[in-house]
Amino acid sequence: MDVHALRSALRASGVTDGYYWIEGVHEPAPTPPDFVYLRGDGQGAWEVGTYERGVWHPLARGLDEAEACRRMLRLLT
Repeated sequence: MDVHALRSALRASGVTDGYYWIEGVHEPAPTPPDFVYLRGDGQGAWEVGTYERGVWHPLARGLDEAEACRRMLRLLT
């Protein structure tokens, strides 16, 4: 699974758009106060976490894209 397939899976599962943020694929505006996120580190690794009241809280770092997508999907469904 890649980030585009993740977005499709989340939509198909009925997850509300404001509950998640996927770097470069789904970045709601205005930015919600709290959400689950998936973002790259610029070197090929990915990070999954939560964003709450302006603070990023990583749950897992250094993941490949497929594993990061699977973790985010599990968190939200």
